[in-house]
Amino acid sequence: MSIDKDMNILIVDDYKTMLRIIRNLLKQIDFNNVEEASDGSEALAKLRTGQFGLVISDWNMQPMTGLQLLQEVRADARLKATPFIMITAESKAENVVAAKQAGVSNYIVKPFNAETLKEKIEKVLAHA
Repeated sequence: MSIDKDMNILIVDDYKTMLRIIRNLLKQIDFNNVEEASDGSEALAKLRTGQFGLVISDWNMQPMTGLQLLQEVRADARLKATPFIMITAESKAENVVAAKQAGVSNYIVKPFNAETLKEKIEKVLAHA
């Protein structure tokens, strides 16, 4: 299975440092077409006007959480099939269940490295 390394990936986090970390990890595994959004509503606007092969979003954001963003994406006919990876600081069972019910493709618990990110992306895109 070959993965399109040129696809556009949208990373969403309200914490600039985290965006930089994720961007660097993606670069290490050869994904260079990365766009950033600093909250859910900005992410939605970008998703609705662009073409993205993958969304990687933090869970904990204000004013729109990663879960709310995921729900919006899944409710949008044009976006609903977009692979969506959620990043969370805690692996609370109820969070995992909520994300699964909302249609998350996969999730990553912080802290994580490039290898973990690569594995999750490959798994998600294999099923897309």
